[in-house]
Amino acid sequence: MSNQLSTVQAEEFDTEVKHAYQGMQTLRECVKTRNNVVGDKYDFRVMGKGKATQRAGASADVVPMNVSHGLKVATLLDYEAPEYTDIFNQAGVNFDEVEELAYSIAGAMGRRDDQSIIDALDTTTTTVGSGTQALDLATITAASKELNRVEAPMEDRFFVIHEGGLNDLLNDSTISSADFNSVRLLMNGEIDTFMGFKWKIIGSGRTEGGLPLTTTVRSGFAFHKASIGHAVSLDVSTKVDYVAHKASWLSIGLWKAGSVAIDEEGIVEVKYLDS
Repeated sequence: MSNQLSTVQAEEFDTEVKHAYQGMQTLRECVKTRNNVVGDKYDFRVMGKGKATQRAGASADVVPMNVSHGLKVATLLDYEAPEYTDIFNQAGVNFDEVEELAYSIAGAMGRRDDQSIIDALDTTTTTVGSGTQALDLATITAASKELNRVEAPMEDRFFVIHEGGLNDLLNDSTISSADFNSVRLLMNGEIDTFMGFKWKIIGSGRTEGGLPLTTTVRSGFAFHKASIGHAVSLDVSTKVDYVAHKASWLSIGLWKAGSVAIDEEGIVEVKYLDS
């Protein structure tokens, strides 16, 4: 058995992982992202609102708005997704098996990336919904109202729910029926854009935690893209090393990133009955 792996084979594995990772990410596009961060923390700068004042008269002193400035700090954490395998135990590699392993590592990295963002969303204090009934149009409207109240821009609004919440919407005729709107959810069983939100679905079976669940109350989130900061120091990277005492190759995915709520007013927790 050879313990040598060619550079070409290692590059092929890395390419497979990155390809799968980019395709499996759910929430990265929904947030404000800073790449190539150096260090364990990143400061997202926050500028407060200003108020115009009436001019006092000719040659009068101007009145500064005294706009507040602050920082929201994202703490970057190190994660890894390793797996011992013997698929690289020959000079020639079965790339079908490489693809399967790459998909598993990329999936673990992608879910961890999402969880970082979900944990940041879960720090908001603005809540709608009682959690005693299924996700419905009234709850969605209430979340939209909260974002409208703080004048969050209409573009780049997102709504993240779990698959049970999607099922609730599919069973709500005021949303799924073409008699009420042009969003034909039942055509393909998914929702893309509705009520000004771009919708994202997070499965409830994620071992990383997924969307918060307290007994029977599930939390989803309606938010504006600029309200969440995601800092990335080491985007998904791979290594393949031969471990002699295991007589196997160790394939590993590496990731270093962190998220923080930049503006909690732009995030609304939506509580609904888990189903």
